[in-house]
Order: sequence, then structure tokens, then C-alpha cells
Amino acid sequence: MLLSRPRTGFFLIALGCAAAMGFALYAQYQMGLEPCPMCIMQRVAVIVVGLLALIAALVNPRDWGIKFSALLVTLAALTGGGVAARQVWLQHLPADQVPACGPGLDYMLETMPMADVLAKVFHGSGECARVDWTFLGQSMPFWSGVFFIGVIVFTWGLVASRRR
Repeated sequence: MLLSRPRTGFFLIALGCAAAMGFALYAQYQMGLEPCPMCIMQRVAVIVVGLLALIAALVNPRDWGIKFSALLVTLAALTGGGVAARQVWLQHLPADQVPACGPGLDYMLETMPMADVLAKVFHGSGECARVDWTFLGQSMPFWSGVFFIGVIVFTWGLVASRRR
């Protein structure tokens, strides 16, 4: 029933993204977990997914607009999920294969072209391989990936429910 209303579904996605960002900020400022460059990229993806979903909820698209909105949300979620998967992979590398820690994201953004910054962020660094927090034995990037997968499944559930 809920999935038969795209406006409500897109609003729920936006609300879920706001909650995910709320937890990320709580983890940073209350738990003292500083985000690495890959964590920041995942946060950007969550924000983009949330904004796209909020725009879709406000516009309340019909027919092809629902599919287009779902496609945009999915592309943003796939990007975030890809970064999360890469970070989980880095976290499972043997210690001698972990890339060396590099400069901070702020420094890279100020001194390097954007293409180089993105390449370095996606390559990852030693700080991205560190696991500072776990829930049910899994790291935050793992749960971030689960979140992005959930967004994609829910989004296409909205599209599928409109075909009935």
C-alpha cells in the first residue's frame, strides 16, 4: 500500500538519508569517530540520494518521471555503494597490502585537480582501512553499503508497484 504512492516512498527515502546523516554526525561528534576520505564520499552520496528523493517527493512525478527519478536515485546509491564496497575490501586486506596513509581530503581539494582527488579517494588509503567501530561484527562501511542496497531495492519497489 505504501509503495503505491511514489511521493510517500520518495519522502521516506529522503527521511532515511536524513537519519543516516544524523547517525554519521553523531558518530563523528559524540563518539569521536573521524571520517576518512572514503567515509566523506559515502556521506556525499547519502546527501545526494536524499536530495534527489526529496525533489522527487516534492515534484510528485507520474509515469516516466517516476522511473527517471528512480534511475537518478539508483545511480547516486550505486556510487555510494561502490565506495562502501571498496572500503570494505580495503579493510579486509592484509596489513602489508594496505595503501599508505595520504594527505587529508581538505588538503587534496585545495591543492589538486578534482580528477586526481577522486582517483586518490577511490584508491583509498591506510586510514580508510582502519576499523574503529562495529555493529554485529561489521564495520560502518558495510552498513553503509547495506543502506545503499536497501535504497535501491525500495526505489525499484516504488516503480514496480506502479505497474500493477
